Amino acid sequence: MADLPFHDRGDFDDADRGFVAKLSPGVIKTADGRVVWDIDAYDFLQDECPDTAHPSLWRQAQLRARHGLYEVTAGVYQVRGLDLANLTLIEGDRGVVVVDPLGSVECAAAALRLYRAHRGERPVTGVVYTHPHADHFGGVRGVVQDEVPILAPAGFLERAVADSLYAGPARARRAVYMHGPALPRSPEGQICSGLGLAAASGTRSLLPPTLEVASTGQEETIDGVRLLFQLSAGGLAFLLPDRRALGLPEHAAHGRHAVLSLRGSPVRDPRAWARGLDRTLALLAPHADVAFAAHHWPTWGGDGIARFLSRQRDLYAYLHDQTVRLINKGLTAAEIAAAVRLPPELEQTWHAHGYHGSTGHDVKAIYQRYLGWFDGNPAHLWEHPPRESAVRYVECLGGGAAVVAFARRYLDENDLRFAAQLLNHAVFADEGNKEARDLLAEVYTRLGHGAENAAWRNFYLTGALELADGIVPATPERAVPDVLGALSVAQIFDTLAVRVDGPRAWHERLSIDWHLTDLGERHRTTLSNGALIHQPDPPAAEPPDLTLRLTKAQLVELMAGKGVEGVEREGDTAALKRLVGVLDHPIPDFAIVTA
Repeated sequence: MADLPFHDRGDFDDADRGFVAKLSPGVIKTADGRVVWDIDAYDFLQDECPDTAHPSLWRQAQLRARHGLYEVTAGVYQVRGLDLANLTLIEGDRGVVVVDPLGSVECAAAALRLYRAHRGERPVTGVVYTHPHADHFGGVRGVVQDEVPILAPAGFLERAVADSLYAGPARARRAVYMHGPALPRSPEGQICSGLGLAAASGTRSLLPPTLEVASTGQEETIDGVRLLFQLSAGGLAFLLPDRRALGLPEHAAHGRHAVLSLRGSPVRDPRAWARGLDRTLALLAPHADVAFAAHHWPTWGGDGIARFLSRQRDLYAYLHDQTVRLINKGLTAAEIAAAVRLPPELEQTWHAHGYHGSTGHDVKAIYQRYLGWFDGNPAHLWEHPPRESAVRYVECLGGGAAVVAFARRYLDENDLRFAAQLLNHAVFADEGNKEARDLLAEVYTRLGHGAENAAWRNFYLTGALELADGIVPATPERAVPDVLGALSVAQIFDTLAVRVDGPRAWHERLSIDWHLTDLGERHRTTLSNGALIHQPDPPAAEPPDLTLRLTKAQLVELMAGKGVEGVEREGDTAALKRLVGVLDHPIPDFAIVTA
């Protein structure tokens, strides 16, 4: 810790450069008065680092607390600190092109108002989504009132809606831990989320792209603004050749990105990240004097940009290659996570530190990408579920009181990691063991206060909170109509299929034809052996139990559980009721730190 370059204030100078104005007061509300963002709650970060925070994470939080409207270069502005991501504005001939309109409608609208207060009432003449995560598109209806070009990488819409819907309820629950919305904004509680301070809790929206970027080298002009694009690991980098400004992809940030988000996500490919950054370095960077991105602050100067990109490239390549090297020496994921250390130059580089991703969980994600969950040891092939295992471990250790006594010993020796493992067994074996719960909450709190990674800190502290006060349910998804409306028909039926309670549907057999009159399409869903099978253009020779004639909009309403008028029915109308009868509902507040 003492060896880290805390004396280097270059990032603070860069984060403050180009400052125009801040939102004051820094509170954003919905139309009915609900607070969705409060940047003023982070004023405590102006103080020196307390004992309850890792100094490196405190430094990162201080940098992320810089907020307001900033000039990046002539005609390019960013609003930072009003959501998890940044909103970028590029001035054109008639108005302004918005890049990554934040994650909520209210925050995006507030960011645009702040810009217009200092740059005039310029209309929004185009939108660019660089990445299919909600913090890059969810606020679009806060900036767009008229039809404008909306650009996005190829495959954006499918990935965006799949990310929100298929495992959305479980991810939303885990996001309570990852972002820590229930924690107080304080030196003892939530201080940031690594990529930003936090995720705003406002209204999410989605407008479909009107133009896809399908290849590197594709050039588009919006309102006189020339953009030269590079596809980079599913997202976009782009050059503004007339401004000598470079927009970087999601994974090029002033802090390590997560190969696998702790809230849950598909495992990303750090090798592709490294190769994409190398191509950015060769193809676009030589033509830029400033590089900016959807998270954090810009980097100025050709040498600075090259140094930043090359170190980010080396970081992800190193993590990938060393993990695979050790995989092939027979090490397990946990062993590799304990063994991998960054090269000294990267250890001394602030933006290589793990505020969002980390060596520990990124290495495990890479292992998962290549070998999956199983480490090859037969003892781990058919283990009991957590609660059943915990009961047996506690019995072997002499009961709950004995486990707590052992844990206190390890706690006194400052072995917090093993104390947490022991106490987790005690709590899972007996949720009513208050002594174990209280001690585990203390252990989680101490682990959280010592974590450099913001997500780890929030997970630990939220676990401690829930052990003491009970479960904090996830915020319900607030933009289901927009997201559902963007689904393809196949995806709509996929969202239905993952809700079928298999055992309840074992003995149900039925088929429904869906004639989508506005699209001129026919689709069939067949329930068979507990699985809902979707078939486009079904054979007419096999009549279904029920035929429904409706529009796609009516189908979306029906899937959302709403009553729909005007749907024509032919056949056994009870078939639809039987299908609905085997659908399950997600549990938004499932237990995580208790059984």
